[in-house]
Amino acid sequence: MKYVELKSEKVRCNLIEFIRTLPIDEKKPLVVQIKPITRNLEQNAKFHAMCQDVANQCEFHGRKLSMEQWKVLFISAHAQATKQGFEIVAGLEGEFVNIRESSAQMSVSRMASLIEYLTSWGVENGVRFNDWKWLPERWR
Repeated sequence: MKYVELKSEKVRCNLIEFIRTLPIDEKKPLVVQIKPITRNLEQNAKFHAMCQDVANQCEFHGRKLSMEQWKVLFISAHAQATKQGFEIVAGLEGEFVNIRESSAQMSVSRMASLIEYLTSWGVENGVRFNDWKWLPERWR
């Protein structure tokens, strides 16, 4: 999959010209998608590293959780804290499932907000993040 970041008038003009050159084939149509950029790889790595630090140092209701379990908790809590809400449904086998947003689909600003939420929670709960360069200056 190829993508281009639309961030200047020159890029816009080049994209328009490129689209004009694409073949039109009713049997093999092409798809052009325009959407906000999602979180970047640096944010993803940072979020996962911070969740791992929490998993290494914290318990939840008296038991250790994996990094992935903490990730689910933070995404759910962040949605609630930012008034996005949540939905609990009965799963396919009768279990309870939180239908939540996907971090992979978050915008850069939404992911930044999630990381800020995790940072705040971690500092309030005595988590020592291993990579302090990620933390905002006021939390160091």
